[in-house]
Amino acid sequence: MQKYLFKNIQVVNEGKIKAQDVLIKGGRIERIDSSINSKPGLIEIDGEGKHLFPGVIDDQVHFREPGLTHKGSIYSESRAAVAGGVTSFMEMPNTIPNALTPELLEEKYAIGSHSSLANYSFFMGTSNTNAEEVLKMNARKKDVCGVKIFMGASTGNMLVDSHTALDKVFRESELLIATHCEDERIIKHNYERLKKEKGILSPSDHPLVRDENACFESSLVAIQFAKKYNSRLHILHISTEKELQLFSNMLPLKEKRITAEVCVHHLHFTADDYEQLGYKIKCNPAIKAPHNKEALWKALLDDRLDVIATDHAPHTMEEKAGDYEHAHAGLPLVQHPLLLMLQYYRLGRISLEKIAEKMSHAVADCFQIEDRGYIREGYFADLVLVDTNAKTTVTKENILYKCGWSPLENFTFPASIEKTFVNGNMVWDEGKFDESIKGQRMLFDRK
Repeated sequence: MQKYLFKNIQVVNEGKIKAQDVLIKGGRIERIDSSINSKPGLIEIDGEGKHLFPGVIDDQVHFREPGLTHKGSIYSESRAAVAGGVTSFMEMPNTIPNALTPELLEEKYAIGSHSSLANYSFFMGTSNTNAEEVLKMNARKKDVCGVKIFMGASTGNMLVDSHTALDKVFRESELLIATHCEDERIIKHNYERLKKEKGILSPSDHPLVRDENACFESSLVAIQFAKKYNSRLHILHISTEKELQLFSNMLPLKEKRITAEVCVHHLHFTADDYEQLGYKIKCNPAIKAPHNKEALWKALLDDRLDVIATDHAPHTMEEKAGDYEHAHAGLPLVQHPLLLMLQYYRLGRISLEKIAEKMSHAVADCFQIEDRGYIREGYFADLVLVDTNAKTTVTKENILYKCGWSPLENFTFPASIEKTFVNGNMVWDEGKFDESIKGQRMLFDRK
């Protein structure tokens, strides 16, 4: 493995930006100092005028393998991820077959071990009938990121609408429980009412079908279960202003038992964008009216929302076409989340330090990930070299998703991802990949 020395680079880490030298050896950060002498055998990288971020950790992606690989695979989507500065990901269980047993879950880990360019972990899935399988994971706290509950429609047999099943998992699971919160009864009622009124639904009806109340009521139920049993709950992709009253910033993140995630598309798009982008931005939970976006930004910055993720969910363009009932929900985003947040940095909305916190530090703290998420001596060298003065335009030619499209196509970002290191290996270097060394299974510091 190569040894690298960053010279005079602006290190963005733990609330500070400081010009430092960073030495990488054996896959880890060996030394951080104001001046480190170069030696034979070191590959020196001139960091003058550039920034070094901890690698982005995306706690919610759908990489589609096994069973849906016409959309994407662990290889193809992890390749896109590292090109965007995402060095670690946690992938969802709604593949085919659904990851509803430890054996099926381990099959996904086996795929990741030989094909993922980024570090990886996979959620154990929950159904109305597999609580005993879920509870087997209590013995696996250190090597599985968590348990996923879809409290809204999902692929196959993964909608959990039985309060008996929910009660058992929240009562007995010792892992972090991540939830997709939308109330199916409210969604069905809204859909039937709008269908009766309009006959044919359009993309802009999606946030009316999957409205604020559907999100709020489901999130409230999850929080009630978590408070009843002191469960470790993490609610994914918060999309509404109304839900924000359920979350607090009164405790440090490491002491919270209930945490929340916001996704980049809910921070960027609003319902006004359906007119131009149509079903390209159809996703669950829906992108909603502009006041929600404004409220989400406020809550992110005041720490009621804890982490930023993508919910990367690729579909083919054919699957995104057609009418309301048949256009698939989900956006491909994992190649561009850091660039998108750097756009908002340029607009004065968020600091570089806060980007590192919400996309790396806080994710590591939230999931108790071992030795990742920070630029610290002894930690894995998961690092991203960013040039904030070089622009990047999203084009069909540079989109790496297997599905071949992006809702951000033709958008120009005010920065570029120059190099990405995963466990000290320079996987991405100005458009070129080194795929000789694969990512590692993430481990978790849990008792």
